[in-house]
Amino acid sequence: MDQLQQFVRKGKLYTYILLVLANALLICVWWISSELCGWSLTVTLLLLAVAAFVLPLFVVRIVSTIFIQPLKFVWQAVLYIAPETTSVAAPEIHNVRYAQELVTNLVNHIYRLADVATEVASHTTDEAASLEHNFIANNIPLPLVVLSKDETILFANEALLEYVEAKREDAFGQSVYSRLDLAFESNDTLDTWLKEAKEKHVTATRTWERVRLTLPGEGQPKTKLLDLVAYYNKENPAGYETMLILFDHTKSYSQDDQAISFVALAVHELRTPLTMLRGYIEAIEEDLNGKISNELSGFLQKTQAAAGQLATFVNNILNVARVEDDQMVLNLQEEKWQDVLPATIEELKIRAEVRGITIKASVEKDLPNVGLDQVCMYEVMSNLIDNAIKYSGDAKEVIITSKLSKEGLVETTIQDKGVGIPESAIPYIFDKFYRDHHNRAQIGGTGLGLFLCKTFIKAHGGNIWVHSKEGEGSTFGFTLVPYKDLAEELKTDNNESITTNAHGWIKNHSLYRR
Repeated sequence: MDQLQQFVRKGKLYTYILLVLANALLICVWWISSELCGWSLTVTLLLLAVAAFVLPLFVVRIVSTIFIQPLKFVWQAVLYIAPETTSVAAPEIHNVRYAQELVTNLVNHIYRLADVATEVASHTTDEAASLEHNFIANNIPLPLVVLSKDETILFANEALLEYVEAKREDAFGQSVYSRLDLAFESNDTLDTWLKEAKEKHVTATRTWERVRLTLPGEGQPKTKLLDLVAYYNKENPAGYETMLILFDHTKSYSQDDQAISFVALAVHELRTPLTMLRGYIEAIEEDLNGKISNELSGFLQKTQAAAGQLATFVNNILNVARVEDDQMVLNLQEEKWQDVLPATIEELKIRAEVRGITIKASVEKDLPNVGLDQVCMYEVMSNLIDNAIKYSGDAKEVIITSKLSKEGLVETTIQDKGVGIPESAIPYIFDKFYRDHHNRAQIGGTGLGLFLCKTFIKAHGGNIWVHSKEGEGSTFGFTLVPYKDLAEELKTDNNESITTNAHGWIKNHSLYRR
């Protein structure tokens, strides 16, 4: 501090002396021009003006040299130690003509700070490379993995290595995608989330449920089911850009899957007698048409509607089992939606008539052909119309509309004016097994229909949504991709589960995405 005060005092003194000399020179100019040379007042004033303009320039230049020269040497020292500048030489402090002691001390302090920063960075890097010595990270009972900026594994704790049955040397430095074969229930995977996070966020957190982890091994690969939590921190100075924590739920999730498989096995046995039952009902209706009373005819109609609902229940259970086992195969063919939709509605009208409900359909003309699997789309319409009928309440009308959207997609909506859906339930309405507790006791169902609708529509490349207000009814809508666009997409898709044959595009729909 004393050196800085001396620098300031000398600077003030030198500036004062220069200003006094400048004023003295002005006086000399006036005296010479007026007394010695006897020039006129105008010439004298002109000379004084020129001198008053020129002299401050010299004063400023001298003062700036005095004050800026030390700063230049300090700045040169900063550039010399900066990692991004390699062509700057170290300052030669002995050439400093003013405040040499102050400059020497400042430069030495800068060098010391640089040494400390280098040591800290080296220490941090060493710690990043040896997180296995961190007691908390290594002994946390949950599987933990830390990723670098390029998504390679910097650290995996003992719980993670034990969970994935891997050795430490086989995990460190490897890509997380090669060491952890994770599969997700939608296209929102770890990879896609990280790409978005790196583009749009500084920090981000994400949770996934029912993630499937496949472990390689001799013979049959092992599969574990888990919840995954990820934390992202952009440009983390320690290098820990992404952290993943795994929560194992293999036992509970497997029990759910086994329950579905068991129910599917039992339900599968109902298909044959159910098919026979529906066939006999149709045969009896044809034989007794016009020969029995209206009351008996109504009984047959209600029996047929109940058999149709039972068939939907059976199909839902079996389809969910296929989806869960990655065995759902869609045969996408070119179809005229304006022909398929009315035919599908006609088959489902009997369910509405039993409840005294009228189905009104409006299909826009000249819709483009779509690529669809007729069996799956029948299931979609069956579930959506059946829901509209069940939840219509006292309303007596279900309105179905199909048109071309602004995006060039074939958009279909199913609207009822019934009980509606509470706002709190809408985010979960397409989840598997979800049932709104407000209507669960009054209206039957499995909570699988809308889940399958979303699964099938997504597999067709479309989207599904719902707009609803409690007490005012609901509108479910979905889109289908025009055949020409879908065919081109599937032709250029890298997914090996999509193939082309003479009968259409075969898409092996997997619930999980990698």
